[in-house]
Amino acid sequence: MHPLITPEALADALSARPATVVLDVRWRLGGPPGRQDYEVSHVPGAVYVDLDTELSAPPGVGGRHPLPDPQLLQDVLRRAGVREGGRVVAYDAGDGSVAARVWWLLRWAGYGEVAVLDGGFAAWEAAGLPVTAEVPAALTGDAAGDVVVRPGQMPVLDADEAAALAQEGVLLDARAAARYRGETEPVDPKAGHIPGALNAPTTGHVGADGRWLGADELAERFEGIGVSSDVAVGAYCGSGVTASSVVLALEVAGITSAEKPAALYAGSWSNWCALDREVATGG
Repeated sequence: MHPLITPEALADALSARPATVVLDVRWRLGGPPGRQDYEVSHVPGAVYVDLDTELSAPPGVGGRHPLPDPQLLQDVLRRAGVREGGRVVAYDAGDGSVAARVWWLLRWAGYGEVAVLDGGFAAWEAAGLPVTAEVPAALTGDAAGDVVVRPGQMPVLDADEAAALAQEGVLLDARAAARYRGETEPVDPKAGHIPGALNAPTTGHVGADGRWLGADELAERFEGIGVSSDVAVGAYCGSGVTASSVVLALEVAGITSAEKPAALYAGSWSNWCALDREVATGG
């Protein structure tokens, strides 16, 4: 399954049988909770999943959004109706940088048939497709999904491995340029970046309309940053969420593949700061 899907293609998939499971993961750094938007309007049949409590373990030394407990993630996915052999599409408000967390997590869990809605809920509405405020009930018993989470199917970096990759390969920092340079830091206790990391803000993956750039454009962008297919590459951000979209973008660009994906520093900058590691500033 291609990692991106258009609103029109998703609408067709929802009319097929078995239907694709749609997960709404709208979220904002600093709030308010995305569930408020979901309860007002969402893709018909979509199930809301909470980034902070359902797609992450509790915050701590491991970071602000550590990887979730596999059994708890499996429970969340089954309540949403995710089944073995089925398909899942995740969406956020727009650029896919948060929905990519779902894409990455399911791939990490061994579930390959998952995609991000290109342009998110904004693109769905702009296409004139139906929306609803009706919230589907959580599925239980025989009606629930049967997905089995098999963790470890995507490469993950710890702090030492991220530091080494920044020197020996390419480590991409997905945060905004000002945070990368250390000019501002609205969330974590230190400002700056991992020494040797290169800046690749998630905003560069999409055009003015919020839709993802094409494969050739993404490849050109990454090559301009210093990424090539013959060098090991990984990504991090503030807490391992939006960096997932860098992993996705590298695959769309053809620099990596589903068989050989980029690595994710899951703890990211929040874990790096908690460990009091060396910080670099400037461009």
